[in-house]
Amino acid sequence: MTSSQEELLPGTRRALLHRIAVAQAEGRAPSLVAAVARGGQAVWHGARTSVDGHGPDENVQYRIGSITKTFTAVLVMRLRDEGLLDLGDPLEKHLPGTGAGEATIAELLAHTAGLAAESPGPWWERTPGTLRPELSDVLGEQPLLHPIGRRHHYSNPGYTVLGALVAELRGDPWEEVLRSEILEPLGLHRTSAQPQAPHAGGWAVHPWADAMLPEPLEDLGRMAPAGQLWSTTGDLARFAAFLAAGDDRVLSAASVREMRTPAAPAEAADVLDGATYGLGLQIQRRDGRLLVGHSGSLPGFLANLTLSVEDDVAAVVLANCTSGPLLGAVGADLVRIVAEAEPRIPEPWRPLPEVDPVVLELAGQWYWGTNAFGLRVTADGLLALGPLTGSGRRSRFRSNGDGSWTGLEGYFAGELLQPVRRTDGSLSHLDLGSFVFTRQPYDPEAPVPGGVDPEGWRGIG
Repeated sequence: MTSSQEELLPGTRRALLHRIAVAQAEGRAPSLVAAVARGGQAVWHGARTSVDGHGPDENVQYRIGSITKTFTAVLVMRLRDEGLLDLGDPLEKHLPGTGAGEATIAELLAHTAGLAAESPGPWWERTPGTLRPELSDVLGEQPLLHPIGRRHHYSNPGYTVLGALVAELRGDPWEEVLRSEILEPLGLHRTSAQPQAPHAGGWAVHPWADAMLPEPLEDLGRMAPAGQLWSTTGDLARFAAFLAAGDDRVLSAASVREMRTPAAPAEAADVLDGATYGLGLQIQRRDGRLLVGHSGSLPGFLANLTLSVEDDVAAVVLANCTSGPLLGAVGADLVRIVAEAEPRIPEPWRPLPEVDPVVLELAGQWYWGTNAFGLRVTADGLLALGPLTGSGRRSRFRSNGDGSWTGLEGYFAGELLQPVRRTDGSLSHLDLGSFVFTRQPYDPEAPVPGGVDPEGWRGIG
């Protein structure tokens, strides 16, 4: 990915700079750097700093904390795609003896395994990883705080376990697997487990005075897969582009789409905030826009990666302070600024290169009882079903190659759509998970469950 600031309009660039300037000043961050990506490449980079004559660029490393978890999740998804594990497998099948073996791989990825948020013992982010040399030191004697699968409870030990799982199945340390399977293929040469110059120093800013204190720099040891990494806005912009479109050298578009799909039951507060969690990715709805990504923090550093797939815009924001600027809000604002000032220009409409007449016959208006639906053949070869008026159940369907179709989302996700034909070969109706869709409301010529009154439709008299 190359940086090309000229691709954004001057007004847009100034609005982006203003937003991070306000964030750095009001949040009292020693430095704050940001990048925006669009169309698979970085199109803007900005920095604000308290040091005169020095502005960090897109190659200066900052610690990214829990954005590390998304990298670990990608490694686990690679293992799934290679057939080395199933997301429904209990942990015990692959990594026995942890005390949390009944939890599935998917539950660990989605933070629904019931594990504690933190490891026992002293504050792990400010103490050496050598204090927790084994998984048992990270998990403690009673790893589970909640029933497995019942609630979303963010867990750093959970991703430590996933990192150990990656190392176990690959036969190499997590850090080495990460380097060879993600960092090198995607060209993330400035992302590493240990800091590499040039990098920012981590600071604590006094809450009631404009004074600073250096934060200790610790190697997290066993807990590295939960938050160890250092990176740059340049590298994370590339990573955001990967999370939007996939890269077959690392993970397919379908698998990263699966990561972006909600996988955890939302807490009551999360429902109000419009937030949930996928497989290694945070998901929220903000200002009517669906955003995915991850936040991160370690003593001395804050980080955020925010992506709107629909707008094709991503933002990365990094700061070197323990607390202060709300980077999640900043990232969301950077995405919004670009999406609203320079909305995505759609690709030109083009007719399909060829049309299957059997599929085309399915298109048009259908009725479930008296509810009117439209069924459309989409440009990507799917069927899209939705109500003609108001809100209601809608879904897209993928062909199974045998005339049937499988629902991809919503109420009909996983359900089978089957066209049913009469003995003469003409199309009678659609069977969708036992629901009968007919060309006319309660068509007497179709096998509507419960039958259709033979006297037909009538008035009140």
